Amino acid sequence: MKQLMGVFLAAALAACGGAAKSEATTPADMTAPKAAGDIVDVAVGAGSFNTLVTAIKAAGLVETLKGPGPFTVFAPTDEAFAKLPPGALDALLADKGKLTAVLTYHVVAGKVMAADAAKLTSAKSVQGGELTIDASNGVKVGGATVIKADIEASNGVIHVIDTVLLPPE
Repeated sequence: MKQLMGVFLAAALAACGGAAKSEATTPADMTAPKAAGDIVDVAVGAGSFNTLVTAIKAAGLVETLKGPGPFTVFAPTDEAFAKLPPGALDALLADKGKLTAVLTYHVVAGKVMAADAAKLTSAKSVQGGELTIDASNGVKVGGATVIKADIEASNGVIHVIDTVLLPPE
């Protein structure tokens, strides 16, 4: 148990910049945990999804996205939200119904890894709309470019996108 705690402490310190070293070694049959937390925890920890997390809280979707899932989330970065027209984000945050529709349009039920998504031409969002998938030149989902894929969480996977997806009216 002591060696196991040493392995986890060493991994935690390494993740924080390696401020200290440990003599503990990882047994060959032991692997690191695949996920650092649920979808919400991973998004919070990443530091580049502050606007998304604020929106998730405003829509009342935290408990859902902390649930068992699995979920695939196409997560717009803070920079993606900044590309919205002036006032659009404030208007969304003030309209819980519309905000919920926009956020659930970014979520697909099930765990769809990038290799699987690249074989698809569309996926049905939790909101009900179809997301087009184009893997002919990189991967685009609903017109947004996937800039980082396969960030695993305990209840699904996050794919980072460069644009906020808006469901068709």
